[in-house]
Amino acid sequence: MIRALILLFVLSACDSVRAIVIKNYPQDHEPVTVGSAGASANSSIMPAFSGPDKKREQVAIVLTPVMNGLDQITDMQFVPKSSTHGLILEKKGIASHFDLSTGKYSKVLEIDVLTKSEQGLLGAAFHPQWETNGRVFFHTSVEVDGKEVSEISEWNIDPKTWKAQRTGTILQVVQPYANHNAGQISFGPDNMLFIGLGDGGWRNDPHEHGQNKTTWLGSMLRIDVNSNTETPYINPADNPFLNDNDIPDEIWATGIRNPWKFSFGPDGRMILADVGQNAYEEVSIVQSGDNLGWNTREARHCFPPDSTCSKEGFVEPIYEYGHDEGRSITGGYVATSSHIPPIQNHYVFGDFVTGRLWAIPLPKDRSGPLMKAKSLGQWPFMPSTFGQGADGTLYVAAFSKGTVFRMDPK
Repeated sequence: MIRALILLFVLSACDSVRAIVIKNYPQDHEPVTVGSAGASANSSIMPAFSGPDKKREQVAIVLTPVMNGLDQITDMQFVPKSSTHGLILEKKGIASHFDLSTGKYSKVLEIDVLTKSEQGLLGAAFHPQWETNGRVFFHTSVEVDGKEVSEISEWNIDPKTWKAQRTGTILQVVQPYANHNAGQISFGPDNMLFIGLGDGGWRNDPHEHGQNKTTWLGSMLRIDVNSNTETPYINPADNPFLNDNDIPDEIWATGIRNPWKFSFGPDGRMILADVGQNAYEEVSIVQSGDNLGWNTREARHCFPPDSTCSKEGFVEPIYEYGHDEGRSITGGYVATSSHIPPIQNHYVFGDFVTGRLWAIPLPKDRSGPLMKAKSLGQWPFMPSTFGQGADGTLYVAAFSKGTVFRMDPK
């Protein structure tokens, strides 16, 4: 009871909810206001539909466990063209090869990482030609020359033996704080590597990184790691600020607070879930050169809340939800299969703190009204990442339970 009261105070009084939950409730915290009991590790669990979700269209699904026994899951990435094999990451620095046909996984590598707050082993990306070149990239929090740094490193992981060897460092950026380090890295449909970086942390973006285009922080980077040069990467010739001497060539979009997860839809558009601060979480469709508005705006609202601002020059999100529904968005994927018909072609995502899952259609015109969400229920765990196999099947990972669930129709 005392722990629950402390948690409720935290949720009502602090904007860095995600970081505090990760730090203080790493193993046994469950989302608040969940209406159904948990289940054993080997059985499906059922959701609750509470609060605003009662007024939404509800989609009945079950979550079937496919892997258990992991510790603080941060990312799940499938091998290109595979629906069974991939890498599952744990915050403490372990990357394991999983095989969903058996439900087993085995450690491939362990990286010495920082683990305070939102630091750790945060993201992985298979090169699109991994089966022939073995290249895999990781996003980690490490210490370099006494400074805390976000690092993108390259490894070779043999496609047959899964033996791993580090082959280089792609880039590093010093982080002023241990939160808002983001995590996701991903190859786009153009085979370029996209790297999401938060505003550097703390509250209110104290260093004004969100609207400062001279820094990588608060930005989405896009780089080319495919060229045969002596440098780790080159900047693509069509990056939007390549000819601006005041803006780093790597920057592809700006005005971002904490892009923990992003993905690409079937039409190639980037869908980014940006973790909010005191009031709103948001989903945006992002294009080259975009400014998402942080810290002048939080979702479709002025920031700070009592301020006045113009939305001119900023890209508005296609969906937002307030902190009466959740406190920290976890982005997912577009459901491309007909496995769960009511959410086919919908973007599926969740909330890390309340355990709610939703699905929204994607508009052709992103400047239109906000999308309406379908509720997939509120679940007794913290969804930290989603995964998607080549067949379109969706998975969701429970951070503290250490379980990966397959999303199935009821």
